Amino acid sequence: MTTRTFRITVRGVFDQLSTQQRAELLAAAPEHDVLRAAFTPEGHLSYDIAARPAFTFRFSDSGEAEEDIVPATARAESAARAWLDARGYGFAKLRSQAEDLSQAPLGKRARREAAKKLP
Repeated sequence: MTTRTFRITVRGVFDQLSTQQRAELLAAAPEHDVLRAAFTPEGHLSYDIAARPAFTFRFSDSGEAEEDIVPATARAESAARAWLDARGYGFAKLRSQAEDLSQAPLGKRARREAAKKLP
């Protein structure tokens, strides 16, 4: 069996933050900058609270079958909720999007490399 890699994005908005919570997020903003965003097993949070209250968590997970993407997405949502709840940050409009990289279309470079491997 082959291992499939999943990329899961969990998006939402901060809701009813206190002045102190907003200040905490602003202070930590450099480590959560979108330019540092990466898909990681533990999840990476990015936001720009100075511009808008939206946030994005990026998770990577894996499975052996296509249907493994459903529990991987549930784990990512649960991890995002747990992170927010542990810090007391209110949130709303949580939604997820998942991609099975084995099903992703090949880019130009990958198509060229694949063509080289053909007899």
